[in-house]
Order: sequence, then structure tokens, then C-alpha cells
Amino acid sequence: MAASPACAPPGLLPGPTLPLRPVAFRCCWAPNTSSSSPPPPSTRRPRLGRVVVVAAASARGSPAAARGLDADDFRHPLDKQNTLLLRAVPGLNDMGKALLGPVSEQVMVLQNIGTSVLVSPNQLPELHELLAEAAKLLNIEAPDLYIRQNPVPNAYTLAINGKKPFIVVHTSLVELLTRKELQAVLAHELGHLKCDHGVWLTFANILTMGAYTVPGFGMVAGFLEEQLYRWLRAAELTCDRAALLVVQDPKVVISVLMKLAGGSPSLADQLNVDAFLEQARSYDKAASNPVGCNAQTRELSHPLPVMRAREIDEWSRSQECKTVMQKILQLGLNNV
Repeated sequence: MAASPACAPPGLLPGPTLPLRPVAFRCCWAPNTSSSSPPPPSTRRPRLGRVVVVAAASARGSPAAARGLDADDFRHPLDKQNTLLLRAVPGLNDMGKALLGPVSEQVMVLQNIGTSVLVSPNQLPELHELLAEAAKLLNIEAPDLYIRQNPVPNAYTLAINGKKPFIVVHTSLVELLTRKELQAVLAHELGHLKCDHGVWLTFANILTMGAYTVPGFGMVAGFLEEQLYRWLRAAELTCDRAALLVVQDPKVVISVLMKLAGGSPSLADQLNVDAFLEQARSYDKAASNPVGCNAQTRELSHPLPVMRAREIDEWSRSQECKTVMQKILQLGLNNV
């Protein structure tokens, strides 16, 4: 969520064939903005450069995946809509394969494993239990969890095709959040794996990073990048719902968003969720002009925190959410 040098979103949807090489992805809570005045092609850094390509581990591999909570039970309609739009792009699969070059996924894995602490029943057991509970409720195999020293509050997921995915949480985020809020973050990350968002992140990274270096593909990449950013923002809304289903309290999820927008450990006990929601409503009024609103958000990888807060607040009171909560109750998944 918070700004970081690495990231944007990932899940489990029928999509195009995965690239021929194994690829990795990172998904985080951090908004990734892009410059409106691109540098020359030779020096330009791709605007999705913070998103490391991902091929998410599929929840279908688990015996429990045939029953229980399904990704489509909570997938945001904008996620569904924009996924369909991506699938309709002609030649997306072939273009991705054509532009795919060597991927240093092993370097990324070693970098994270070698500089972090692996959580287990014998190492930070409380955090291990939070992850296990969230994974059980979302009906997905728990990935590994690493805690990494970093002053920027953030969390992200990394997975490599055919290997067990893992979540990395920065120490500053652990210090900023309560344990329940931290579980909401873990559930959000699990939501990306549950929904196979990584299938599309793979193509997002291949096309946006590779296309700028291939003659004739610049305009195509620019068009796809806008479509992919729109999808990335929608995917975040889906994963906020996953967080709500696990913690079962919208104020916990909203508190995470509020703290990442402007919180600190010393201010945490003074922050007010209701006031932040009122701020979100005032933003809606101020953004009544769709042109100005679209200009502000069109190049963000994540929706604005106030918009996410409003979305999760509204969904928590919807009949759809109540239906999913009832399903969780009937399955006994809330007794974790």
C-alpha cells in the first residue's frame, strides 16, 4: 500500500497461456505513480517498473479449492470487467511471448530470503498464526511469510511459476499496525494469490517493460499500460474485500488505509476512522468533476486511500457482503 520501490497488484482467473519462462511477481499495497512527461525511449524507465512480473501460485492445486470460499464470491465488479477487457485484447498472449526476455527471478528470491526473517511456528509464532488463520478462511494454502527490515511501511507478495509463493512484510508496517490490522494486510496479499491476479501482472510487466525497447511497439505498450493500470486499481479493491472477509470488521481495513495515508506509531492512538470516512465523502464531493478526478487517478497503480476506504465501507453494508459472510458462517470458516 505505502509507497515503495517495489510493487503493485496480483490471482486465479482463466486467462491467456502463461509465458514459456518462469516469471516472478511482486504485489504490494503501495500506489505507483508514473510521470506524465516520458523521457526518451533510450533512458525511459517503464512506468510499471515497480511491479515485478508474477505468475501466481494457483489455489486450484489445493484439495480444498473445490469447495468453500471462491474468489468470485468477493471479486469486485470492476475487477471482473477489466479482466474481460484485457482478455479481449487481440494478440496479447503472442505479444507477451515475443517480448519475453531473460528474467532474473532467482535473484529476486534470494534477495528477499537472504535479507529477511522467515516466520514459522518457532519464529514469530503470533504472526505465523495470523497468516494461517487468514489462509484457512480464504481457502488457500498459506505461502511463506518473511519480515524484512525497511523504514517504508509496505507488504508485497512474490511468486515464481512452479514454486511456493511468499509474502514479505516490512518491519515499519509491523510497528505501525495492530495485530488485527496486520492480519488484514496479510489477507489482502492472500487475495491476490486467491484471485490469480499474477497471470495478468505477468503480461503487464512483459508488455510495458519490453515494448518500449522494441521498434514499433511503443504506442501499443502505451495503450496497454493504461488498460493495465485500470485493471490493477480494480484488483486492489477485490483484495481489500478479502481483507474484510478475514478480519470481519470494515473499520480495521479502513484503519490500515488511513495509517498508510498519514499515520505513524506516535499518532496511531489519535487517528479516527470515522473522521477518515467523512474525509472520503468530502473527496467525492470535491471530485464531482470526472475530468479532474480521472486526471489524478489514471496513472496510479492503486486507488486513492480515501476511495478504497469508501468502497470497503459501502461493500461491508451491502447484501452481497452479507451473503458471503453467511457462507463463511455456514462453512464454519469463521472458527479459525
